[in-house]
Amino acid sequence: MRMHEYQAKQIFKKYGIPIARGELATNPDEVKEIAEKLGGKVVLKSQVLVGGRGKAGGIKKVDSVEEAVELAKKMFGMELKGHRVEKIYVEEQLDIEREMYVGFTLDRANKGFALIVSSVGGMDIEEIAIKHPDKIARVTVDPLFGLWDYQIREVLYRSNMPKEYQKEVSRIIKALYKVLIDHEAELTEINPLIVTKDGKIIAADARLNIDDNALYRHPDLKDMKDYTEIDQSERIAEEKGLNFVKLDGNIGVIANGAGMSMSTMDLIYLEGGKPANFCDVGGGATSDVVKEAMNLVLMDKNVKVIFVNIFGGITRCDEVAKGLIKTFSEVKVDIPIVLRLAGTNEEDGRRIIKEFIKENNIKNIHIVETMEEGAKKAVELAR
Repeated sequence: MRMHEYQAKQIFKKYGIPIARGELATNPDEVKEIAEKLGGKVVLKSQVLVGGRGKAGGIKKVDSVEEAVELAKKMFGMELKGHRVEKIYVEEQLDIEREMYVGFTLDRANKGFALIVSSVGGMDIEEIAIKHPDKIARVTVDPLFGLWDYQIREVLYRSNMPKEYQKEVSRIIKALYKVLIDHEAELTEINPLIVTKDGKIIAADARLNIDDNALYRHPDLKDMKDYTEIDQSERIAEEKGLNFVKLDGNIGVIANGAGMSMSTMDLIYLEGGKPANFCDVGGGATSDVVKEAMNLVLMDKNVKVIFVNIFGGITRCDEVAKGLIKTFSEVKVDIPIVLRLAGTNEEDGRRIIKEFIKENNIKNIHIVETMEEGAKKAVELAR
């Protein structure tokens, strides 16, 4: 779950991380009211869940209330990297002396969190690493032991952080780590962390990505999720308890288990096709779950064929067959379905499907023996 800048800043503020004054606006009138309150010289920040907003024209500085209103009228409703701007964060302008970077992200290779610090900021961290390798440093923080002071001193020293900023930056790093741990986040960063001309250090931007699998422990965060920023099929999948990710291909995939789903997608790619989605119905999927998964995949008008690949362990193949029959009984399915059933009750599952096909004279269900055969058939039909 990615949070908007204004949401992340609300959390950062609670942890003592200094931020600039600002408020959220949903229309030009609110922009005017907030700009007047902040003295006219403000920054208009489009609140969309994409990186590089500034380069794409989503962040603008203005020097008067009138200019803020006129610009807001143009920004509201504009498309920014495929996202419609419906909210603008209006923030006071700051006199910037220097930009820096501080962030934490998952370090899976080392089974911890990577603390990354740079004495320059305001650009992508990858760009900083290329242009200023001597001004960036990282260490791995073991979550079992937590963040140690010596690790902070190490990255501050190796990143050539000026001594006069080190005490405050160290305090902000500690607060940021607490945000990370308390909210079970996958990433949290401040880019840029700025030094103003009068010597204040302020988080000029804020990013906070929460682990979706931990949201059940954080109902307050779940309520902050912006569903307008994600594909609606993914929202429905979340409500139905399905693991679903929309992709840009034309072959729908339904499988049981993340590994099986990924393997199915790999085989489709190897055969020259492109999956339209990742859809994992999980272990022990009932007929109702299979029906919901079918309906979800059928929502995508780009899908030309659906490959249902089930290896029954906990999942029973006869339950999968009943779910498919429910779908065909309730929804008109015009596209081909490639079906592979193997494992628990596979004979019953195939018998149920074959009887249904015969009784209803259905022509668009293709039963295959192996997943390799199924992937090849799905790609052929999609073409």
